[in-house]
Amino acid sequence: SSKMAAAATVLEGLDLEYTVHEVPRAHADDVAAVFPSRVGKPGGLRIVQTCQRARHDLVKTGLEIDEEKDRLLNVFCTWARRLHARLAEKGFWSDFIDPCSGLSMLGRDSQAVYDEVSALSTLRGFKCANAGCCKIVLHPEWGSFVYPATFFTNAPADTADQAIRKLAHDMRQEDN
Repeated sequence: SSKMAAAATVLEGLDLEYTVHEVPRAHADDVAAVFPSRVGKPGGLRIVQTCQRARHDLVKTGLEIDEEKDRLLNVFCTWARRLHARLAEKGFWSDFIDPCSGLSMLGRDSQAVYDEVSALSTLRGFKCANAGCCKIVLHPEWGSFVYPATFFTNAPADTADQAIRKLAHDMRQEDN
């Protein structure tokens, strides 16, 4: 079983929860395929696994669901770009996965797809379900009202955690 560096932390105002993990052995090859330029670099990588609570059941289809997925994608990408910038200021590498394609958003050195569903079942023990041609994760509280997305960094877990909390605080201040 993979050690969780932290229990799930919910960022209020963003409806986003996250956990920080070391890359488990079961996913080391997947992560190396997505980020080949990071292989063998000291310090290893941490996975920041995020889940946003959706306003609709994302198993369903239709315009409302498409709009909700777009909204959730925008929230994640805005948050991830800002977190990337903050970690870069401290000299750390980071990247994140496009939830639509499974490809890395910043580094373009691979066309390998990261399997977020199987990673979530390994990292957090989430159950999976089939929805048409898609595998989806079921959040223990939110069920299929969940939008998972993944961020990677070589920052130590506590550094990543502090940067995430500070960013959430700043984003709340901006909204007020």
